[in-house]
Amino acid sequence: MPSHAPDPTDPSDLADPSDPSDPLARERSHLAASRAALRAMRADVEALDLRDVTANWVNSEALQHQVEERIKALADLADTALFFGRLNYLHAPGAEAVEGTEEERLAAGGGSSDTFYIGRRHVHDADGDPMVIDWRAPVSQPFYQASKKAPMDIALRRRFGYTGGELTAYEDEHLSDPAEAEHSSSLLQAEIERPRVGPMRDIVATIQPEQDEIVRAGIGGTVCVQGAPGTGKTAVGLHRVAYLLYAHRERLARSGTLVIGPNRSFLHYIEQVLPALGELQVAQATVDDLVAHVEVRGTDTAEAARLKGDARMAEVLRRALRSHVTTPAEPCVVVRGSRRWRVPAYELEEIVEELLARNIRYGAARDALPQRIAHAVLVRMEQGGEAPDDRVQDAVARNTAVKATVKAIWPAVHPAKLVLRLLSDADFLAEHADGILDADEQKAVLWAKPARGVKSAKWCAADTVLIDEAADLIERTHSLGHVVLDEAQDLSPMQYRAVGRRCTTGSATILGDLAQGTTPWATASWQEALTHLGKAGAAVEELTQGFRVPREVIAYASRLLPDIAPGLTEATSIREAAGDFAVRQVDPAGLDDAVVAACREALTHEGSIGLVAADARIPVLAERLAAAGLTYLAPGEETSAEARLTLVPATLAKGLEYDYVVLDEPAAVVDGEPDERTGLRRLYVALTRAVSGLTVVHGAGLPERLR
Repeated sequence: MPSHAPDPTDPSDLADPSDPSDPLARERSHLAASRAALRAMRADVEALDLRDVTANWVNSEALQHQVEERIKALADLADTALFFGRLNYLHAPGAEAVEGTEEERLAAGGGSSDTFYIGRRHVHDADGDPMVIDWRAPVSQPFYQASKKAPMDIALRRRFGYTGGELTAYEDEHLSDPAEAEHSSSLLQAEIERPRVGPMRDIVATIQPEQDEIVRAGIGGTVCVQGAPGTGKTAVGLHRVAYLLYAHRERLARSGTLVIGPNRSFLHYIEQVLPALGELQVAQATVDDLVAHVEVRGTDTAEAARLKGDARMAEVLRRALRSHVTTPAEPCVVVRGSRRWRVPAYELEEIVEELLARNIRYGAARDALPQRIAHAVLVRMEQGGEAPDDRVQDAVARNTAVKATVKAIWPAVHPAKLVLRLLSDADFLAEHADGILDADEQKAVLWAKPARGVKSAKWCAADTVLIDEAADLIERTHSLGHVVLDEAQDLSPMQYRAVGRRCTTGSATILGDLAQGTTPWATASWQEALTHLGKAGAAVEELTQGFRVPREVIAYASRLLPDIAPGLTEATSIREAAGDFAVRQVDPAGLDDAVVAACREALTHEGSIGLVAADARIPVLAERLAAAGLTYLAPGEETSAEARLTLVPATLAKGLEYDYVVLDEPAAVVDGEPDERTGLRRLYVALTRAVSGLTVVHGAGLPERLR
């Protein structure tokens, strides 16, 4: 594969921007012209005068907000490539053929009908002709999918190399030339292996064919991605959101999109990816954010949390809620003027039984009840010779007697109060958990000390999910157009239900790795998870080809798979760089000094450094790092040239990545979890955070599989 990278130390090898025969100079010229066109596009938006466009201030404010968001989306990021590839089609898309020889087409620059520059966003010139094509456009797809075996009508695929925002190299593939052998891309490999400083970046220039198929999957269905460490599943999910917003912008603008991550550190790490692709309207949250109906001030035992997260609790809540509906004992008598209209108790009972049989939301049925009673009254009024209309029915539904009847039969229920009673009142729980939870399970979920009220209760995280379930039983949760759920393997069935409620009428992208499940209720299979989510028919795709973790590191970590996820395929890595990998056993008394020394050694390399340790070891290591004069950050804080070392508790490591990782005492990571399997899964996560190198430092013995 021809590669063209000038040597900056050799003046004769540098591109001459004034030389029209120099391909690199022409590409740099097109880059400069594209940046100028982008600035002009932004200036056009900034120059818009909205004063007389709208009829009222509300519309004016909304339009002004849209303009401001458009201006932000058109920002030119100086250190980010405006385009990263070029395609020369054999025939212009949509045309039969293009005049000229293949050599003439390949020499053509921007503006040719069969030549397209592929970038992060669309850029057009003053005449409206495209200078850069959005990577999500159909015409861009061959950049990711075309190959020598299936060239997709592509004569040339050109990849560009950048240093900062400066175009410094290009690499060509003549896909339709049978004389040229297929080669791996050195520029692609260099981009994958580029050191990481700062938050997660997009992978739009390096998306692989199997990733692209997931990214461009239709909005109509849910996709579940089982991805081994380093396979780019998080990036795939984020780019899928960007693609769907491009392909279905109006639809998703109305219904909304949401990215759900495992914790705030993770969300901070990924928060710049979508804005870099020009997408600013995607909300981000954790599951805890979604169900934050009350303040969490308590902590459950592992067994209590597991039981509260069990899907059986949904039926317990449903029974408890429906128990508030009582059989009518008295008739409803409505007085209008001089006449009295009586709806007998047996007829009220029939109405109630019919509403219950419809199994609609508790609140919706409660809202329907007064109208049903009013209808029964109107039937009697018509039989009595009156001719009431809809306004009369609405008035009867608001009658004091009807309101009193509804309150007695179908009282309003507060979701938090319902859960409070279930967890505080043993008899109430036993009544509605009969045949669902046994006596020991009921005892495990009950609070040892009942709370006096919602505000004074020491709610635990699993309780808030129960409240969310109860709230949905009462009033339907608003559904979004698309939800991305990352690190999904750690969710309980009840948490899956909470997420599923947010996309009942929309679709979802589910991302995770069963081998990285580190909660007592971690997902056993994706089919089970998808069933709880309400998306049982979703397709499950598996990514096993890694782009991040070095081969030696993933092979070492994969020794744990038979114990933690025996059904999964072992991941492979396409990284050509061998990476640095070392396992160092030290005297337990000198462990802290050895870890600090390993951090100093890692800091001699370029890129970010992560010191990952069991949570219980964090205070000790923080003290030793400070004493050694090593500045360190907390997870989620942005690294910089001056501060590249992050001290990472093992429980927060999931989803994060660092160029070099120092792993402190694997045995302590395992022992920090309630059971060995969960501990080994936590260790698997910690082992697979490295992009370029991993140093394991231990004083205690290693788990058997790693010896």
